Amino acid sequence: MGVSLTRAAQWTPASSGTGKLESTPMNESLLKEILRFVEQFGSQHPQEAEHVFEEPLRWSTTLEASDFKTDYDISDADVQSHEKDSEGRPLLQLSPPTVYVRSFSQLSKLVHLADDKNLEEVRACLEENRDPVVKILGPSFAVILENEGANTDVLSLVGKVKEQGEDMEVKVKLFLLLQNMDNQLLSKCLKEISERVRLDPTAVKTEVELLKRFCSEGEKRLLKLVRYTSDYEFSNGCHAPPWRQARGEICYLVIEPCDTETLYITCSTAGVFLNGGEEEESGYERTSDTYKDLVTLLKSRSPHFAENANKQDFAAQELPSTQKIQHVESVDAEEQGQPQRSYEQQEKNVHEKARQQHTPNKAGGEKKYEPCPRWKNLGIMTLISHHYSKAEEKKPAKSSGEEKSGLNALLSAFCLCSKTPAGAAPVDAFSESSSESEEEEEQPERRPESNTDLPSEYWQIQKLVKYLKGGDQTATVLTLCAMMDFNLMQETCQLAIRDVGGLEVLINLLDTDEVKCKIGSLKILRKISHNVQIRRAIVDMGGLQSIVKILDSPVKDLKALAAETVANVARFRRARRTVRQYGGIKKLVKLLHCVPNLASLTANQAKDVEVARCGALALWSCSKSTKNKGAIRKAGGVPLLGRLLKSPHENMLIPVVGTLQECASEESYRIAIQNEGMIKDLVKNLSSDNDELQMHCASAIFKCAQDKQTRDLVREYKGLQPLVSLLSKANNKQLLAAATGAIWKCSISMENVAKFQEYKALETLVRLLTNQPEEVLVNVVGALGEFAQIPANKATIRKCGGIKSLVDLLTGTNQALLVNVTKAVGAFSLSSRLDGVRLVWSLLKNPSADVQSSAAWALCPCIQNAKDAGEMVRSLVGGLELIVNLLKSTNNEVLASICAAIAKIAKDKENLAVLTDHGVVPLLAKLTNTTDDRLRRHLAEAIGHCCIWGSNRASFGDAGAVAPLVRYLKSKDKAVHQSTAMALYQLSKDPNNCITMHGKGVVKPLIHIMGSDDETLQEAAAGCVRNIRLLALANRKAQLFY
Repeated sequence: MGVSLTRAAQWTPASSGTGKLESTPMNESLLKEILRFVEQFGSQHPQEAEHVFEEPLRWSTTLEASDFKTDYDISDADVQSHEKDSEGRPLLQLSPPTVYVRSFSQLSKLVHLADDKNLEEVRACLEENRDPVVKILGPSFAVILENEGANTDVLSLVGKVKEQGEDMEVKVKLFLLLQNMDNQLLSKCLKEISERVRLDPTAVKTEVELLKRFCSEGEKRLLKLVRYTSDYEFSNGCHAPPWRQARGEICYLVIEPCDTETLYITCSTAGVFLNGGEEEESGYERTSDTYKDLVTLLKSRSPHFAENANKQDFAAQELPSTQKIQHVESVDAEEQGQPQRSYEQQEKNVHEKARQQHTPNKAGGEKKYEPCPRWKNLGIMTLISHHYSKAEEKKPAKSSGEEKSGLNALLSAFCLCSKTPAGAAPVDAFSESSSESEEEEEQPERRPESNTDLPSEYWQIQKLVKYLKGGDQTATVLTLCAMMDFNLMQETCQLAIRDVGGLEVLINLLDTDEVKCKIGSLKILRKISHNVQIRRAIVDMGGLQSIVKILDSPVKDLKALAAETVANVARFRRARRTVRQYGGIKKLVKLLHCVPNLASLTANQAKDVEVARCGALALWSCSKSTKNKGAIRKAGGVPLLGRLLKSPHENMLIPVVGTLQECASEESYRIAIQNEGMIKDLVKNLSSDNDELQMHCASAIFKCAQDKQTRDLVREYKGLQPLVSLLSKANNKQLLAAATGAIWKCSISMENVAKFQEYKALETLVRLLTNQPEEVLVNVVGALGEFAQIPANKATIRKCGGIKSLVDLLTGTNQALLVNVTKAVGAFSLSSRLDGVRLVWSLLKNPSADVQSSAAWALCPCIQNAKDAGEMVRSLVGGLELIVNLLKSTNNEVLASICAAIAKIAKDKENLAVLTDHGVVPLLAKLTNTTDDRLRRHLAEAIGHCCIWGSNRASFGDAGAVAPLVRYLKSKDKAVHQSTAMALYQLSKDPNNCITMHGKGVVKPLIHIMGSDDETLQEAAAGCVRNIRLLALANRKAQLFY
């Protein structure tokens, strides 16, 4: 369940939030296998099933207390197993909606109890426990795996674990069972992949040529344009770059239909689908379902194409059909950036590749295919060999060429992992910061179709690389100098170095003892590493490890060049991870030691400052990883960055502040920035003339100002006025976003709002509500929401026309913006604008829990202040049913806000009757077991107001809502006491509820509450006690006289 979940299972992208298992046949098959494994585990391995997990598996379950029977202690909605661990903790605990499981025996029982929902329980468990093996077996295994890497065999791993303690025998057996299960899952996935129906380059090319015929002008025109994103075609017929071919992708197309927007399409062996467009970060990401061919996709996206395709006798054309996996010839090693042949062969290949790219392979021209190292490490090659040998036993003998083709197809279909440099330490190889953006992807490179299109520099650089390979030390230095004369920032020159194996030579020079050669090599690598493909190739070849080693060099020029190269290369996740794994973070932090705050520097000091600047640049790139942020802090980087922040040199300050603002997303860094006195320097640099420096300083304040102490310090150091002055630079959107963000967070303190009023910030912010990008609008609206807490500011916003602009923003789709807009409009009470109320109410349908809760909170003042609130609410068709259905949410903030809204709505009896018909009473009663005081307060208030209608009081009693409410009186929150006392007073008007309250001991805490200074609370408590007492007296009279 480790490698199979990481590599074989199909997860939704991280950019969409927490990763979820996609609903695909592959995932369904995996889930069923895991379910079968768990169900049978208790009976097949009773000793291992009793092993207590190091950490409990926890997830949100659909099971309720009523689903559990014997062997469990049930108290209201909570459930605990009779079985407990050595510390007395139950092996299964249910605190709705979360369940905690500490052994396989309880896990097996739970899935049996789930009955027809068992597959959903397994899915939820795996989604919320992405690394279940570590939780089951404990950190000792994680430490050993981290230290030993994926190359560790089972026996050595077992030996290592046994050294950790004497009682490890069961744990070792459990580990072997899980590993065996993992291998079975991978084998099953491989079998399914090998049997899939696939496209091949020839079929795709035929279909593309067919579609191009329908781009002509006139009545027969079905499409405006059909083109490849890259015209370069590899010898195997693919247009996709080699690293994407490994994932089964064939080419990328741009198709412009006549009636819809432009479509960006990926053609792969598994089918065709829409991608993210021609952007580096998200271009390859799948954004639609997968279709069997291009025609099917176009028919689903373009009504014009679908309507006219058959009229054009489309079916009569020779359309390609899907077929079993075809052999897609892998590109040679040189195209992948890994030269393995002599220079003469390479040079010939480069010269002849363009004119021979369509020539079929000759017989006997076999290529040797090697699996990537990570396949070997994970044991996947054993699975492939086993599967392939079984398949061959069932099939008649084939020629050697056919046999090789089938195996290569299996390899390319299952190549789910990227290359790892030989000898690389695979520490946390499959994990990285969840908050970090997805690893950047390269665009398919564009290659000229013939030699004549290549500039002369391309061939000149190739000749220099030839001299670089064969020359002595002097020739090498001279060649490096000659290469520096070219414009190495030009893509043609960069790729020329890579195409003929020059990149490998440059990396090899880093391991020599010659300082001049190292400097020359690093100067070239520093420039060409701005290219996405080059920096990936550097990491693939293991060059980043050599660069990290040079950071320890006593030669300052070398250290500076190496650090700057690391800054360029570490712009994607795998590179950042490599830097950390090879100790690069500590080395980079050491580079920060210098004397930065001198106006005039000696030559030696100037070199120290340059080394520190380059080190800060590299840390800036590396700090985009959460784990790297922790490594920088542990290495003592924060105090050193604080010292460099006092530098008078802007080129030093920009990377330092950039690193600090990147790290300020972590609370530990925000505290350190305060303690090191950096706020004063950040405020000082807000007045700089450099826009980039101002932007990073404002961004750092934006992140740090979440803490009140920081907000006070910004005001104390007179940083509010510089922030307001930055609003005048409206053309620089990045700077504007940072400045408005800082103003938003600083305005959380009302003392700062008063200062902002002096600087006329409010009027400027209202003007920024139109014609601005969303990242600016989010911050502007957030700031206005804070300003509106002061009544005088509301009038100013109305006068400047801010209300209309805010209401217009309610139609957007950006969730962060909607949260802030609803909060802002809630402060104004839109009862006079029914259109605004309708828009806010419609946001309750938004899938985001944050938007739902924010909208519900905004509705509360609208309903409360409306002249005819009941009629206004009833005019919203389906609004009350929507409110009631949201009581089924699992988010406490949503529930609290909805309860608050229900309390306002229920003041109108007609609306309360409708709410009752929609089943509000049992849903409110079901929530009473919560321990969240914020939810308790508004829930009790909602129950109190809903008691007024019909038999709702008795219904709450029958639903078991009374006893939990009595426990609310033990809360330390006085607001909870007030709303609870009012609810109990209303409920006490039903005799049965009085009996329940008295039995739960409500009288004593109510008598204590009667001594409160709050008159409303006093009256509610006294009224409840009175009703209980009257019932007791009536009962006594009945006993005396009857």
